[in-house]
Amino acid sequence: MRVRRWWGTGAVVAAGVCGTLVAQGVFGGFGGDGGGDGRPGAVTHEVRSAALKVSGGGGSASLEQRDTDVFSMLGVTWEKPSAKVAGTVEVRTRAVGSGQWSNWLSLDGDTGAGENGAARGGTEPAWVGPSDGVEVRVGGKSGARLPEGLRVDMIGGSDENSGPGGGLEPAAFVADGDSSDEPSAPETESESESPSTSAAPDLTDGTTVEPSPSESESESVTGEPSGSTSPTSSSSSSESPAPSESTSATVSPSPSPSTPTAPPSTVPQPPITPRSGWNADEGLSPEEPSYTPDGRIKAVVLHHTAQSNAYTCDEAPSIINSIYTYDVKTLGWKDLGYNFVVDKCGTVYEGRKGGVDLPVVGAHAYGFNSQTTGIAVLGTYTDSVPSQAAMTSVARLAAWKLGQYGIAPDSTVTLTTALDGQNLAGKSWGPGEEMRLPAIHGHRDGYNTLCPGDAYYAALGTVRDLAAGPVTGLTLTSVTGTTPIGSTAYTSGPVTVNWSATTPSALISEFQVLVDGKTAATAKGSATSAKVTLGSGKHQVQVRAVHQSGRTATSTAVTVVVDTTAPTFTTKPNLALRTGTVTATAVPLTLNWKAADTTALKDVRLTAPAAKTYGPTVTTAQHTAKPGAATVWSMKAYDMVGNTATASVTGTPVILQETSAKRTGTWTSKSSTSYLGGKSLTSKTKNASLTWTFTGRSVAWVVSRASTSGQAYVYVDGKKVTTVDLKSSATSYRNAIWTKTWSSAAKHTVKIVVVGTSKRPTITTDGLVYLK
Repeated sequence: MRVRRWWGTGAVVAAGVCGTLVAQGVFGGFGGDGGGDGRPGAVTHEVRSAALKVSGGGGSASLEQRDTDVFSMLGVTWEKPSAKVAGTVEVRTRAVGSGQWSNWLSLDGDTGAGENGAARGGTEPAWVGPSDGVEVRVGGKSGARLPEGLRVDMIGGSDENSGPGGGLEPAAFVADGDSSDEPSAPETESESESPSTSAAPDLTDGTTVEPSPSESESESVTGEPSGSTSPTSSSSSSESPAPSESTSATVSPSPSPSTPTAPPSTVPQPPITPRSGWNADEGLSPEEPSYTPDGRIKAVVLHHTAQSNAYTCDEAPSIINSIYTYDVKTLGWKDLGYNFVVDKCGTVYEGRKGGVDLPVVGAHAYGFNSQTTGIAVLGTYTDSVPSQAAMTSVARLAAWKLGQYGIAPDSTVTLTTALDGQNLAGKSWGPGEEMRLPAIHGHRDGYNTLCPGDAYYAALGTVRDLAAGPVTGLTLTSVTGTTPIGSTAYTSGPVTVNWSATTPSALISEFQVLVDGKTAATAKGSATSAKVTLGSGKHQVQVRAVHQSGRTATSTAVTVVVDTTAPTFTTKPNLALRTGTVTATAVPLTLNWKAADTTALKDVRLTAPAAKTYGPTVTTAQHTAKPGAATVWSMKAYDMVGNTATASVTGTPVILQETSAKRTGTWTSKSSTSYLGGKSLTSKTKNASLTWTFTGRSVAWVVSRASTSGQAYVYVDGKKVTTVDLKSSATSYRNAIWTKTWSSAAKHTVKIVVVGTSKRPTITTDGLVYLK
């Protein structure tokens, strides 16, 4: 599917957009000889041209549908670089093998850049994918003549020349000055050489040539002395990586009388893929690079190439190479116009040669080339902004370049106009005027173009913020290893401070964790956490982010209290017998305790003889213990930050059979497996008694109960303490019906006396249990 888009730049057509339209389907692979090392060689492209038929008194021109050799890029050009098309330029193409013609594609009538000694003027090129047919129509504004020498130039790789269509006429064959409605001269079929060879003016024989606007910019460009040595491009090494590699380009060539010295930057250089990474044919542009007159760069101009955004990043090198071919072979520029190109994956490519760290004069910003560096993002960004990866790379690159000259990315600079001009906002100026512009600005600020697209232009503030700092969106998200109590975080040991930021990590030098305003830990710009150890007490914890510019941002503070005080058992664990059923293996008892903490108690845990966890307000729990065995009951109290305290108690339940008691009155022995030990004593005799003596801190009387059971008095250490009624609607055995506990172990006597209750005088006792 083909998408109709506007692009290009124009001082006349205000709706123009700068850049190159590139559709999906890059055609024409890496050609040339790789030198036998397995690396691709320089890409070779051929340019074919066809003159447009001029009609309407010079006010319109066209090329009828025709078959062509296969091409992938095209543009419309004309003789005089200073001329502009005051009207519309439209093309359509036929995709190879499809037989279908695309919709009309509008091209802006001016590249909006300019190059000293340019051979021709022209639109920005359009990447249309492999095509074997072309049609062009140009309509001028009422009363305006079109430029002379109109033609369509088509660019294709050397491997594209097997297409079904015939070749077109040489680039020099154009309908110059034809203002009649008669058909133009018949077109011949031949391949053209580089258009620049036939159209470039000869400036070496003393002939006076009227300068075009782009040529007159040479007033502010320092030319190299004759005989000077061309500086070695940063891509000259035979070991340069393939296009898919993103390695840093070699820095500037060795200084010569015409080559400035590369100053260090205040920020790190991002990775830059050298020209060899996109397989530039260096024989195509043998001229030496030019450098800014004062050896400085004052501003960075941002562009988009106005291509489709559907390209893959593996296709980026081919796209850049095609733009290079059009700029040099068709327009007659000495090199690619942009200083740097960035694809949507964030890969930075070296553009115009001369040293990535030197102030190379490009051909990207008409009237301001000699004071600026141009960075273009592959794609069109009228409705959407570039990817985060691309924006980050642009910001890093711009900050590094400006940092070489001590210019803050968010500052405003003064540029001196080299030529007459007008920007998209309608501001006009003449040569030599001073203009205040942002150090990072869009192409439209210095030229009448929509470049770098509405969406991208609206996001330039973001690019400046990324480049200049400080880090944005810095938030201390959490402090792990702490427990919140109310609005305060508590801990007993090392903590991990976690944070986030919206600024990409590539632009961040480091993070610092501040404790009470002092640096306690540092981490890389890609980190999102760091561990710190805090002293006892209350602390204010923050995160400070250091941008590569040196500017800092600090998060809001979080209060962290370090609590190293362990909980306490205000009541040590203790045991008490309780009511319930007694067996030969289990005696019911209660475990009691009380714990507290200076901050907040979390829980208390029983660790032996079983594992149980109790809430901070629980102080008692029911258990059973094996009679005759000493059992250790271990407990551990935890506060909210993990401090602990331990305590334990040991207890041995002892069963005293009824037969071991001292008896008075009449007692009858009964046998049954339901009784403890298989036997019990029963009595109906009033005042009959049983007395046990033991040493312990808790005791329980064990009986059998029925609906006919009577009452008994209980005496402790010779004093009556209670009357117990053994009556029960359901018969039960081995029932601990009464208990008593003391604060400490001692010798005690328990006496049971039969009351002789009317109509139900019988009591049956199964023994006594005490806790030793």
